[in-house]
Amino acid sequence: MIEIHPDAIVSSLADIEDSIRGTRIIISASSIIDSFVKIKPTGGQGDLIIGERTVVNSGCVFYTGNGIQIGKDVAIAANCTFAPVNHAYHDKKRLIRDQGFLPSKGGILIEDDVWIGANCVLLDGSVLHQGCVIAAGSIVRGEIPPYSVNAGQPLAIIGWRE
Repeated sequence: MIEIHPDAIVSSLADIEDSIRGTRIIISASSIIDSFVKIKPTGGQGDLIIGERTVVNSGCVFYTGNGIQIGKDVAIAANCTFAPVNHAYHDKKRLIRDQGFLPSKGGILIEDDVWIGANCVLLDGSVLHQGCVIAAGSIVRGEIPPYSVNAGQPLAIIGWRE
C-alpha cells in the first residue's frame, strides 16, 4: 500500500513499487522524493515511513526489508542505500539466493533532523539519533548518538577525517 501525502513532491522519474505482502510505503507532507529514487518492498514485511519535510535526493535505494522509519526534517544526499535485511548464507549446500533471510536486527530508525551524506549505506539495525550527521561514503550498521557539542566540536559525525 502506497500513501503519498498531497503536499509531498515525488518525481515522475522515481520508481516506487507496491508490495504484494502488505508492506506500507508512506511519504508524509512536504517531503520530496527526487528523480531516480528506487523503493522496493523486499526481504521482509517492514514498512517504509518517511516523515514530514524530509528530502531524498537522486539515486537513493530503499529495500523495505525489516522496516525503515525516517523522522521529520531529514536530509538524505544522493546515492544512499538503505538495506534493513540480511541474506542467509550458512548452508553451503544451497545457493544463497535460495536460503531466505536472517532474523531482523530491528530495521532502520532515523530520528528527526539528521543529515546523511552522499553514497552512504545503512544496514539492518542502524539507529541514527536526532541531529546526527553521517559523513559521505559511510557505512552504518549500529547506533549513532544524537548531535551534541563538546568544546565546539560535533560528536556524532562518523566516517569523517581531517
